[in-house]
Amino acid sequence: MRIAVISDIHGNLPALEAVLEDLADAEIDEVWCLGDVVGYGAQPDECTRLVSERAEVCLVGNHDLAVLDALDVSTFSPAAAEAVRWTQVHAATETLDFLRALEPLDESREVGLYHASPRDPIWEYVLSEQQATENIAEQPKRICLIGHSHVALFFVVPDAGPLAGQTRFGQGGVGTRLELPGGRWLINPGSVGQPRDGDPRAAWLELDTGEWNATYHRVAYDIDRAAAAIVAAKLPGHLARRLYAGQ
Repeated sequence: MRIAVISDIHGNLPALEAVLEDLADAEIDEVWCLGDVVGYGAQPDECTRLVSERAEVCLVGNHDLAVLDALDVSTFSPAAAEAVRWTQVHAATETLDFLRALEPLDESREVGLYHASPRDPIWEYVLSEQQATENIAEQPKRICLIGHSHVALFFVVPDAGPLAGQTRFGQGGVGTRLELPGGRWLINPGSVGQPRDGDPRAAWLELDTGEWNATYHRVAYDIDRAAAAIVAAKLPGHLARRLYAGQ
């Protein structure tokens, strides 16, 4: 099966539309979303509607939970907290109902799915080798997919060869291809709507569970349109400006 893995859309409709258009030519069988459909961006209803229509799987992320009043926003940045409060006021009932029905993890499949990490599906940002090593040791599946950090990264502990048992990692640049038949993996597809790895293009991951490989993709989108929606909604201008830098 060929799966498009997306994450961290954050109300950025132009980015989501560009990704969905890109994967339309990739002979994708299913779309899996790792959460944070809303937050930061100004089009939560449109993004949630598209995800509900196109994704066979969707997790709930920490921003989604905050919008539902299931998380305290006191630990969020001021801009993120303001975006949560704006979304609470402006999101449609259908959007909130969709998010309310989701979970932050799915361990029912051959691949484990988590918004943040296997040991903390809601909050942990897996960015270091040590964090990855600890999570890989605990994760119930050989291959797990995570979002949350907005950085396209992969971590692997090989089960054979000179590096067997040692964690290695890398950034998933455009076209990076992972061969997955062996080893234990923790893979982040990067963010659709709020990339933070210096590349402002929307990110998604193509996972082939027949051949057991994965390929990273990036897609240019109309950032001006996404930024204009944020400004028009009177959300913090910082949330619009950061889209151009991918930070």
